[in-house]
Amino acid sequence: MQSFTDEHEELRATVRQLLADNSDEQAVRAHMASDRGYDADVWAQLADQMGLAGLIIPEDHGGAGFGFAELCVVAEEMGRALLCAPFLSTAVMSAGALLLCANDDAKAAHLSSIAAGEKTATLAYADTNGRWDLAGIEMTTQEKDGTWLLEGSKGWVLDGHTADLILVVARTREGLELFEVESGAAGLKREVIPALDLTRSLSRLEFTGTKAVKLSDGDQTEGLERVLALTHSALAAEQVGGAQWCLDTAVGYAKSRLQFGRPIGSYQSIKHKCADLLLDVEFAKAAAYNACFLAADCLETGEGWDEAVEYAHLAKSFCSEAFYHTAAENIQIHGGMGFTWEHPAHLYFKRAKASDLLFGDAAHHREALADCLGL
Repeated sequence: MQSFTDEHEELRATVRQLLADNSDEQAVRAHMASDRGYDADVWAQLADQMGLAGLIIPEDHGGAGFGFAELCVVAEEMGRALLCAPFLSTAVMSAGALLLCANDDAKAAHLSSIAAGEKTATLAYADTNGRWDLAGIEMTTQEKDGTWLLEGSKGWVLDGHTADLILVVARTREGLELFEVESGAAGLKREVIPALDLTRSLSRLEFTGTKAVKLSDGDQTEGLERVLALTHSALAAEQVGGAQWCLDTAVGYAKSRLQFGRPIGSYQSIKHKCADLLLDVEFAKAAAYNACFLAADCLETGEGWDEAVEYAHLAKSFCSEAFYHTAAENIQIHGGMGFTWEHPAHLYFKRAKASDLLFGDAAHHREALADCLGL
């Protein structure tokens, strides 16, 4: 497995400091309770001034021209800070869909504005039938007098109620294709879904004869599988960041909390819990980093995507369980205080469970991995 360079660690330190200044617990609680779900000024700073929204977008489209390894570092730090921002929806899913599935005109029309932070975007692919795989997409389209009309609904759309650009996956005679829908289009209804994790906004989108512009040329099933691999890998890196915070917080509390005149970390039961959490986090890092480095190579060379898809499923499966376990055990180590809404451990526990279910739980990804391997 490749390792991060000194430049990657400098990026990590810069992003961590920026998030420490703009995404502390007080800021997270304020942003997650707002109508937008994030701070537009902070997002503009991250996207425009630091170029984080365009990390994987080539320079000839206005992006930073870096790769997925850099995105992995940023996603991990955002997960560590529980940043409320449309990063996963805009910089990963939508940017990836445009790069891998859209035609040249669509790339020219949207990538530069995404990279500059001028617009946020989201990819609505999963229908409301409870399935996360591409085979479960049932949404249909109809072409009438040269105009495409969408019928159906999409569920669990990241930042769907605020996104400036809505990319929709629907079926045509050719197969799965990519469409653009204006945020204020007639026949489009956007509704926020009450979520367990308030730090990540989810929406339900309903389309009733909604006009759309087709951005792809032919069946994009293969390209969309690759987009989902990027998404799963980035989310796995984000989960690693959250798990690391839980581990650090649990160990710090175990060292400082005294019981019967001794730090509780000196007791065997707490020692064993912390040791188990360390193993979980280190193995999760290995899985997530490997998936992200493979994705970086694929974006650069255009080859090796089958392996990248497999490792993305593996990473999402393992990191989901690792994050949930560390978040739950962090609460246990903190005792009664950890169960209160006032303690930040509660926020990480909810993020861990919601991230586990997002894009399919661990069992779903193990089954998908088995299918990839022909088992």
